[in-house]
Amino acid sequence: MAYQVLARKYRPQRFADVAGQEHVTRTLLNALAQGRIAHGYIFSGHRGIGKTTIARILAQALNCRTAVGTTERPTQEPCGVCDSCTEIRAGNAVDVLEIDAATNRGIDEIRELREAARYSPARDKYKIWILDEAHQITDAAFNALLKTLEEPPEHVVFMMATTQPEDIPQTIRSRCQHFSFHAVKFDDILTQLRTIAAQEEIDAEDAALALLAEAGDGSMRDALSIMDQAIASAPLVDGKPHLEAQQIRELMGSVPNTVFERLLEAVSAGQTSTVIEETNTLLNAGNSPAALARQFVRYLRNALMAKVGGENTDILQISADERARAARSAMLFGEEDLTRFLQVMLRTFDDLNYRQEQRFHLELGLVKLVHLQRLLPVEELLSGVQSSGGGRASAEPGAPSSGQRSAAQVPVAGHVRATAPARPSPLEADRNRKIRGEAQTETGSATIPAPRALSPVEVVGRATAEAKPPIAVGLAEAEASATEGSLALAPDAAPDPERIREAVCAALTREGHETAAAALQQAEWSVQSNAIRVVVPMRKPMLALTVNAEAEKICSKAARGAGAAQRFVFEPSETGAAGASARPAAMAPGGSVQAAAMENPLVRKAQELFQAEIRSVLDLRESK
Repeated sequence: MAYQVLARKYRPQRFADVAGQEHVTRTLLNALAQGRIAHGYIFSGHRGIGKTTIARILAQALNCRTAVGTTERPTQEPCGVCDSCTEIRAGNAVDVLEIDAATNRGIDEIRELREAARYSPARDKYKIWILDEAHQITDAAFNALLKTLEEPPEHVVFMMATTQPEDIPQTIRSRCQHFSFHAVKFDDILTQLRTIAAQEEIDAEDAALALLAEAGDGSMRDALSIMDQAIASAPLVDGKPHLEAQQIRELMGSVPNTVFERLLEAVSAGQTSTVIEETNTLLNAGNSPAALARQFVRYLRNALMAKVGGENTDILQISADERARAARSAMLFGEEDLTRFLQVMLRTFDDLNYRQEQRFHLELGLVKLVHLQRLLPVEELLSGVQSSGGGRASAEPGAPSSGQRSAAQVPVAGHVRATAPARPSPLEADRNRKIRGEAQTETGSATIPAPRALSPVEVVGRATAEAKPPIAVGLAEAEASATEGSLALAPDAAPDPERIREAVCAALTREGHETAAAALQQAEWSVQSNAIRVVVPMRKPMLALTVNAEAEKICSKAARGAGAAQRFVFEPSETGAAGASARPAAMAPGGSVQAAAMENPLVRKAQELFQAEIRSVLDLRESK
């Protein structure tokens, strides 16, 4: 007999022999036991995972002549020895027709099939059509088959195998039972390869079989095809083919993942020259830039999954050695870094498909990975802008750092003002706020954490000549208790709108809502019986964006700390005069909006960082 490839020689002949599709085989066996046979089936999924194989096994089980419960056939599995099973396995059964739908896809072929379905089977119980690549059938042909699928004869069963079920019309899918096949797991493929290697008397290393299983990429047939090719190229040792990992890598044109591990180590160390030299060695050895980029993308993906789920996660369908290697590479970077690396290499891989100088583009993509290590996160850059602007007092030259000195307190108009420490990033401030949670206690007009040595206190300060935001200072317990008396409201005193304004603006600035704090600082405040009315000099849409839900929560909490239990009512100013009467607008001496924008510290810092220029200024406030 002529040689058979491994994918055909070891094709499963029983449901139990199919690897990785237990959810399908279990359902079909139960349906056979209960006599619930559908007239139409759709088997969809990845290539080479057993769709057509299960269709043939189901056809054998339906037409098997051996009774269930006998010695030859104790279960619903086909016996495999009767004439029907033998003919179906050989592909020459009269009543089981396997049609290549990619070739016979027209309406004429489907009409012939529909006419043949009217006649009873020649010998077996069912007349079965297996349509492979069913998504290739035209819409007109599907429409011709629609009525037959809806009301078929009792002896007809249609089985359609496809890799693209979405291309089959919904009217056809709704009339069939749809089984979605899974990609075969790495461990299942590896077990099958070991079994076949033992039966074929092949001396294979575990690393070599792992490479073959990984190259299958979830397809059992692909793995067996590559194994067939590897056996043909393997040297003979004691009369047996000997499979080694290095030989299989050369056969597939791939490089060991240790190369990519070294590349990521060089990227982590910022060694651009090492990255270029390693790439030059690989390319001079004859490796394709596209193949290297594809392998590197897979390795970066494995490293990212190891970072997210750990070394032993089920997401990684690779060998134990490769899991450990991916975990080592993941320890060098953060999750955000690996995500950016993967995006850069995916774009580089796409560029290689239509660029002439592939080597240059691969080298450029790898150098970008090194440079990404030097980029600052956007939130860190923004926090630097905010910490230097917004009217905050900056450290004078020669003054000691905030971590080395206690807060210098300067009394201004009966309040306390001090130099603020450097502002953390917005994300860090949000995390700290969530960690503090309910640990803060409300005392007077300031929100003070649980008492401890040198507890930080938020003290409200406002100069008589200029409006400045509140500054956080560190006070000892004795100083905090002494200051508390001058800040706290008497229990029976009516809420002071000015005091509530300062407490709310201080809390908003502290939590990173500087824009809302500046808007409310210029608003008109009034305390009513059941609400605190705040008329803000801006339009309603802009007010909704500035004072959002989170800012409202901060305002309510700060107001309760200032002794006011009323709810807030924020209203836009209809005339624009309310804000101007309550507090002067932050305008430059010239009085123009352009000059005010130029004098804003945030704008000046942004110009300095990004070398920007102001071309136009849009005033979103109501006109006076």
